[in-house]
Amino acid sequence: MKYIIVFIALISLNLYSQTTSNKDSISYFSTQTTENIKANKYKNALLYTQKAIDYSEANRNISAQADQTYILGKIYFDLQKYDDAIDSFTESISLFEQTKKKKTTTNLATAYYYQGLALIVKSNFSTAEIALHKAKYFFNQLKNTDYDELLDLQEGIIYRNNGNFEMATSLFNNIVAKPITTTSANSIAEAFYQIGLIEKENNRNNLAISYFNRALTINENQENLEQKAKILLALSNVYNTILDKSNAYSYLKMHLNLKENLSLVNNEKLGIDDYENFKETQRLNKLEKVQKQNIENERTNKFSKLINLLSVSLISILSLLSFSLYKTNKIKKKSNQLLQEKNSELIVEKEKTEKASQARSDFLSTVSHELRTPLNAINGITHLLLEEDPKKSQLHYLSSLKFSSNYLATFINEILEVNRIDSNKVEIEYINFNIKNLLEDIKNSLQEQAIKNNNNFSLTIDPKIPDNLIGDPTKLSQIFMNLINNALKFTKDGKVNVTAKLITGDTKTAKIWFDITDTGIGIPDDKQEIVFESFSQGSVAINRKYGGTGLGLTIVKKLIEILGGTIALKSKLGKGSTFTFGLDFIVDSNPVQITEKPAITELDTLKNKKILIIEDNKINQMITKRMVENRGAITEIIDNGEDAIELIKNNDYELVLMDVHLPGINGTIATQKVRKFNTKLPIIALTAISLNENREMLLSFGMNDVIMKPFVPEKFYQVIAQTLAKF
Repeated sequence: MKYIIVFIALISLNLYSQTTSNKDSISYFSTQTTENIKANKYKNALLYTQKAIDYSEANRNISAQADQTYILGKIYFDLQKYDDAIDSFTESISLFEQTKKKKTTTNLATAYYYQGLALIVKSNFSTAEIALHKAKYFFNQLKNTDYDELLDLQEGIIYRNNGNFEMATSLFNNIVAKPITTTSANSIAEAFYQIGLIEKENNRNNLAISYFNRALTINENQENLEQKAKILLALSNVYNTILDKSNAYSYLKMHLNLKENLSLVNNEKLGIDDYENFKETQRLNKLEKVQKQNIENERTNKFSKLINLLSVSLISILSLLSFSLYKTNKIKKKSNQLLQEKNSELIVEKEKTEKASQARSDFLSTVSHELRTPLNAINGITHLLLEEDPKKSQLHYLSSLKFSSNYLATFINEILEVNRIDSNKVEIEYINFNIKNLLEDIKNSLQEQAIKNNNNFSLTIDPKIPDNLIGDPTKLSQIFMNLINNALKFTKDGKVNVTAKLITGDTKTAKIWFDITDTGIGIPDDKQEIVFESFSQGSVAINRKYGGTGLGLTIVKKLIEILGGTIALKSKLGKGSTFTFGLDFIVDSNPVQITEKPAITELDTLKNKKILIIEDNKINQMITKRMVENRGAITEIIDNGEDAIELIKNNDYELVLMDVHLPGINGTIATQKVRKFNTKLPIIALTAISLNENREMLLSFGMNDVIMKPFVPEKFYQVIAQTLAKF
């Protein structure tokens, strides 16, 4: 009998252990949350969700913690606790980003969506727009179209609140044109309500009443009482505006009765005291965690003190050793404290540096876009003039203009990548080029600057230097342009000489030494180090007199170091300066002859092609039109995305050149809408934004390829020809 009792006890203990284990799991907590939400017991739902979060955190399951934090945010949203909802969605998004796989999930996309809705309620429309664009991007990745209509609706609400009634009305009309179903009724009713608000804002009160009544009719078959309440209030307001006090009062009374009923319903879900108690419990739990940590630290400190007392008690036996250990321990503590303080200071400085770096990146991105638009006009017009068989006397000037504009485009890109230079992300090109021709072209492009300052500008090239080298001519051009331009700028009525000398060389490699010497103003000894720092030109007086950003020598030094060399400076005040550097090159013993013929063969594919150009800038319209028509294409131009969509629907184009930045809907949204009814039409994006950062994003909207502004003609034609060849 005794053994039977023991056996039963063991079985009961095991069953109890399993029951406890099953109840202490994310699955159990999630099930309880769902059941309590169905039963309108939101107090219990909040408690079980918080338990799931705590359990996930204790077990270091970041993915589960992210999902449960999203669920907590959704409960807050349903309870109209929008501030807490925004905080929870933000935390869940951060946790999703921390997961090892960083895999896009439906919960991540939905978290951005509901975060956007809550921000709209709080009238934070700019941040809401960012959140909703993120949601749309992730839903596209997941190929989830269930939220397309809802996202269009929220986008329209943002347009309306920002005063862009035309764009808002266009989106709302697209929604109300769809058939009414159980899933679309709420969205259609909301769209009618939003159109009514726009009409009321434009003092078209009768139209507003009509749209509000249509919204109310659709809402009657739904359970969306919050929507009904705001429609009734809108009707009351518009009747009050037209002095129909009877209807205004009637609708206001219905609105107030409904709001009172909603308040009772919400109180049934979760009372004020229950919510405050839950928030207080959260606060106390966090405080308890801190207290436990403090207790643990106190125990540790007490243990350390005990060790110290024991050490003191042994001084009589091991006095010298104990004293030495004690001193060592004191020094260690001070060192640790000092390290902690320095670490805190470094963290603060790191945050400041990151903010400054982000601000600089944003500024450079804006400046880049503004510079590339007019630069595209320079490049395009120069190319067109060169194609129109100019006079021989003009050809030299046009060639120099083309070289300078191409250099300027490269220079802008290098300026934008100055941060990437520091992080070793700039790649070195290894292509065939002729350094003699390179230096001659640079000299020709800067000859006007030399004449302006009455300088004798000479170029000395060692004839032993091989004609064909392999290296990075783009970065080398930027180095020479900066150094020679500085020499010419700071020298008047003097001499500027550029020397290229072969130091060592064989059939495979060549080391070349470059000197840029001038007889200009010179640099004082105490300023020769700082001239290589950013935005430094030696003194404020020099900066004011000669101008410039002070970035030239900084970029030169970084580029030379990337190419494997170092730069040296010798200068005397009032007598001139010499900048010297050496670089290693690979000798191309069997250079590839580059001809234009293959490109011309490719361009034959443009003949008689019907091309639609969507561009709002008049100069860019002219340049793009002429460039493709010169190759035999038939073009049509439109300056906005809305009309372009209609043209594409009603015409058979063989290619679309789509500017990304358009008035109204931009090029990406227009492309998305086209892809809903035409997936085969090739669309190429035209953009002045950094290609490396945005290419994948643009392709995700349905574009087939991207052409950067300012156009490089050869690249422009090549991308078009390659795209057409695929279709």
